[in-house]
Amino acid sequence: MTLSPVQIYWLTIPLVVAISLVYSASRHESWRRIWGHSFRLCLWIMGILIGATAVLLVINTQV
Repeated sequence: MTLSPVQIYWLTIPLVVAISLVYSASRHESWRRIWGHSFRLCLWIMGILIGATAVLLVINTQV
């Protein structure tokens, strides 16, 4: 089974969530702080990924 290029990007969401939860849990002990930090980190990572994708798309389409 092969995934189309668009479907494979949906796999980044659980990966980003897992990474941010593990990183936040290694930094904090309170569940409230873990969830808060994890949410902010998810937004940062997704923002960077979307920004980088947009830049690469613009560079690629200007032929």
